[in-house]
Amino acid sequence: MSGLNRGLGLWAGIAVNVANVIGTGVFLKTRVMTCNVDDPMIVMAVWLAAGLLSLLGAFCYAELASMMPAAGGDYVFLRRAYGKPTSFLYGWTVFAIMKTGSQAALAVGFAIFMNAALGGVLDQAWLTLPLGDGISFTGLTVVALSALWLVTLFNCASVSTTGSAATVLTVMKVLTVLAVGIGAFMFGQGDLSHLSNSASGGSCEGVQASAMGGIAGIGAAMLGASWAYDGWNNVAPLCGEVKDPQRNLPRMFIWGTLLVIALYVGVNAAYFYVLSPQEIASVSATSSVATEVLKTFAGPAAVTFMAAALMLSSLGSLHASVLANSRVPYAMASDGMFFKPLAKVSERTRVPVNAVLAQAGWASVLTLSGTYDTLTDSVVFASCLFYALSAAAVIVFRRTEPDLPRPFKTWGYPFTPIVFVLVSAALLISALIATPKQALLGIGVILLGVPLYFYWNRNRSEKRIDF
Repeated sequence: MSGLNRGLGLWAGIAVNVANVIGTGVFLKTRVMTCNVDDPMIVMAVWLAAGLLSLLGAFCYAELASMMPAAGGDYVFLRRAYGKPTSFLYGWTVFAIMKTGSQAALAVGFAIFMNAALGGVLDQAWLTLPLGDGISFTGLTVVALSALWLVTLFNCASVSTTGSAATVLTVMKVLTVLAVGIGAFMFGQGDLSHLSNSASGGSCEGVQASAMGGIAGIGAAMLGASWAYDGWNNVAPLCGEVKDPQRNLPRMFIWGTLLVIALYVGVNAAYFYVLSPQEIASVSATSSVATEVLKTFAGPAAVTFMAAALMLSSLGSLHASVLANSRVPYAMASDGMFFKPLAKVSERTRVPVNAVLAQAGWASVLTLSGTYDTLTDSVVFASCLFYALSAAAVIVFRRTEPDLPRPFKTWGYPFTPIVFVLVSAALLISALIATPKQALLGIGVILLGVPLYFYWNRNRSEKRIDF
C-alpha cells in the first residue's frame, strides 16, 4: 500500500477524529438518556463513563496503529490477529451499513436541518423522473444527495487538502458546542438543584418502554452515549497517510478523545443547569435539548442558530467519515478481497478515488431507499463488537508477537483492554435485551458477508499488507 501519501499531520488527524465524533448525538441524545435512567446524575455519569470507555479504546488503538500504520486500520489489525474471515466481515459491515449508512443519515440530517432553517421549503417535490407514473424526489432528497456527492468529490483531492478542511470544520464545531455550554451558564436562568431532581412525569416521546429503568435503562443510555462518541477511532483507516505515524497516531487518538469528553460532559451539565430533568424528558422528538436550552435566553433565534449548527455538525462529520472510511474498501481491494478497481490510487492526488466514489454510490442507494434509518440502528451494535475485537487484539499480539516493535504501549495493560472488552460485551448483551430487533439486524448484516467472503477468497493468491 505504498501508493498513498503520508500527508496528514497531527492537528488534521485530531480534527478528523473530533469531527467524526461531534455529530448530532451531543445535541439530541440527552433527552432519550434522561428517559432511560430518570436521574440526571446518572445521565452525567453515563456520559463520563462512555467517554472513559472510548479513552480506554483509544489507548488500545494507539498501540495497534503505531505498530501497524497501514491503510485500513481495523481491517489490518483484525486480519493479523484473527485471520481473513474476521477482517473481511469487518470490512464488509463497514461498507454495507456501518459507515455508509451513517453517511446517508448525516447527509439526510444536513438536509433536514437546512429545511428547518428555511421554513420547510425542501418538503416540496423538486424533481420528477418520467418512469411509470413518475418518481418524485423532494428537495430533502436532492439536497442530501448533493451534500453527499459534493463532500465526496472534494475528498478526491489530496489528503493534506481534505485534512485541512477537516481542521477548519472541527474548529467551528468545537466553538458551537462551547457557545451552547458557555451561553447557558452565562445567560440562562438555571439552578444546579436540577441535578438532584427526577425526570418522572416527562413525556419521553418515542422511547421504548423496554429501555426505561433498571439495568436495561442504564445499558440503553450507555449505548446512546456510545453512539454520540462513535468515531473516536476514525483516524485508524488513515494510518497509511499519517506523517510520522509512530509518534502522531497515539496523540491523535488520545488527545482527540480527551477533548470530546470535556466538551460532552460540560455541555450536558449546562443542559441540566437550565432545564429540569422532567423538561428535558418532555422535549419533542423533532426538536433537540440544545435548542430548548437556547430558547430560554436567545428566544426564537435559537431555532435558526441550532439548525445552522446542526447543519455544520452534520457536514463536518460527513466529510470526516467519507475521508477516513473509504480507506477500508481500498485496503480490502488491495488485499484481493474486494472489487479490484477500488485498489487504484490517483497518480495526481495519491488518493484511492475509486474507493471514495464507490462508497458514495452505495451511501446514495441507502439514502434513496429510505431504509438507512432502520439499518443504522444496528450500527452501534456492530461497531461495539468490532471495536472490542480490535482492543482484544492488543492482548493477542502481546502473546503471539511479543517482539513486534511497539512505539506506544497501552497504558494500564492488561487491565485497559480487558475492561474495554468486558464493558463492550455487557453493552452487547444489554442491546440484545433492550433492543433485540436492532441488535439482531446488526448480526444479520454481518452474517450476510459470510458467502461473500468465500466468493472473494476462492482462488485468491496470498498477499501481504505492508506497514
